[in-house]
Amino acid sequence: MHPFINDLSGLTDSEVENKIFEISKRYFMTQNTHVREQILTVLAIYKEEIDKRRAALWDKTIENKNKGLDKLIQIN
Repeated sequence: MHPFINDLSGLTDSEVENKIFEISKRYFMTQNTHVREQILTVLAIYKEEIDKRRAALWDKTIENKNKGLDKLIQIN
């Protein structure tokens, strides 16, 4: 974890996406390569968080979908 980034679990998905947008905008605003490297590190942390959330949502959706199929199949 980056020292300037707190726990991201308290943020909503839209807040994380907004942070990604803001950080990306700042990346293109600077020409300093060292600053860009730091921005890319922070950007990767936020992108990893949103990817993790989307994967969890996908797994939950698939799990719920499979439970619905179990109710449709009846073996006598």
